Amino acid sequence: MIKNIRLFVNKNDKSIKFARLVRNKLTARDFKVIEDDNDDFSLGIAIGGDGSFLRMVRQNSFNSDLYYVGINTGHLGFLQDVKIDEVDEFIDDLMVENYKVDHIGIQETDIVCKDKESKYFSLNEIVIKDINSKLFKADVYIEDDLLENYVGDGIMLATSIGSTAHNLSYNGSIVYPSFSSLQITPMAPINSNRYRPLTKSVIIPEEVSVDLIPDNDDLVVTFDGEDILFNDVDSISSKIGKQKIKVLRFDRYGFAKKINEKLL
Repeated sequence: MIKNIRLFVNKNDKSIKFARLVRNKLTARDFKVIEDDNDDFSLGIAIGGDGSFLRMVRQNSFNSDLYYVGINTGHLGFLQDVKIDEVDEFIDDLMVENYKVDHIGIQETDIVCKDKESKYFSLNEIVIKDINSKLFKADVYIEDDLLENYVGDGIMLATSIGSTAHNLSYNGSIVYPSFSSLQITPMAPINSNRYRPLTKSVIIPEEVSVDLIPDNDDLVVTFDGEDILFNDVDSISSKIGKQKIKVLRFDRYGFAKKINEKLL
């Protein structure tokens, strides 16, 4: 049974004030709210918007042993499953373990430059563009087979849980979050007599690698909204690996219902 809980709170007045209320309600029901960074906990609760949830998971190094859930005090809140007016019901469900667990795949990306190789993890997506906003050109492979010679503003590799985030802005597909797939989404692809890249996204299963060999030497790669600059890039490889995080789901959660509420 979950007993030790840590709150990860967005730094705005609304979230901070609501976090005090949540802390009091949890302690009144005999849960222990962890304050010290060195103390162990089993459930992390993000209070804020989707950014708060992403920061919580990243701050805990995508720890697969923890459970995660979010209380939405932001706007869209696709990653935040609990509404403000559902907190009492949420705590009741925690008390009697009335929940299920979705295992959400983590995106693993290896970037090879001339002088170093780096690995990064992300939950929603990575976005790859030229560092100087020039056209991004790359040969795109799936499992060593050439998919396309891509030319456009950039390319996005979005996870299933990230399919309803930045991916939607470029007409990517909405994917059920527990599918653990990766989506190759073109960002303003060039379509002319000279260039014929795909204009629709391609969805591939977990453990299947997408490899990019860029023509551009210097790139900016955005991991869940965080920009990192790379020089002399030789290749980028990304996949949904075996590592997963555990996200709590409750009876009132429904993916179709959430799409209807948030997008329509």
